Amino acid sequence: MALLTIKELVLGYESRAILKPIDFQVNKGDYLFIVGENGSGKSTLMRTILHLQPPVSGQVIMGDGLKANEIGYLPQQTLVQRDFPASVTEVVLSGCQAHAGLRPFYTKEDREKARRAMEQMHITELAKRCYRELSGGQQQRVLLSRALCASGKLLLLDEPVSGLDPKVTGEMYDLIGELHEKGLTVIMISHDISAAVRYATHILHIGEQVLFATNEEYRRSEIGRAFLKEVNYNG
Repeated sequence: MALLTIKELVLGYESRAILKPIDFQVNKGDYLFIVGENGSGKSTLMRTILHLQPPVSGQVIMGDGLKANEIGYLPQQTLVQRDFPASVTEVVLSGCQAHAGLRPFYTKEDREKARRAMEQMHITELAKRCYRELSGGQQQRVLLSRALCASGKLLLLDEPVSGLDPKVTGEMYDLIGELHEKGLTVIMISHDISAAVRYATHILHIGEQVLFATNEEYRRSEIGRAFLKEVNYNG
């Protein structure tokens, strides 16, 4: 059974549709890139999947035992968030709040989960540092660690390499790839079509036209070929 099934989903605001109906499935172990032109509705789709915004119509169905609090989410950062005055450990631990319910404290298990997440992202030595003093790449690793604390099965990433230099971008893609190889299902919004065709198992292209396809099918499609040509991809 699919982890996530999107059926005839229409996105929009105040009942005004901004996209044609979308249909796709995400199975355990998939690595889905969501691509498309700026303003095409990619972030709106992710917020709708997370039930942070209602759809105009259609369904978001969670299956295979997936629960809402088993989804890790890394949103695009705002300037205010980049200046957050907390320690790295505090930021990462806050990812456990989805599981805490009304409990006003973190358990030993929560702290161990945070420690493992920081270890996976190679930021253990930053644990006591203030988050706002870190570089952009370090902050993204902290936020990815936070998402890992919330996630048991599915990770949603909204432009996780935005604003990072090429070296740090490559390192982030490698870290996310390692998480996927270890069994985590990943959905990523990206404007980087080169990365999409390099890493994705599936690609969802949204805009004036909508296409959900395997990586190979996308490369062969008319939409995919046109989009790849636009960015001068020669892979």
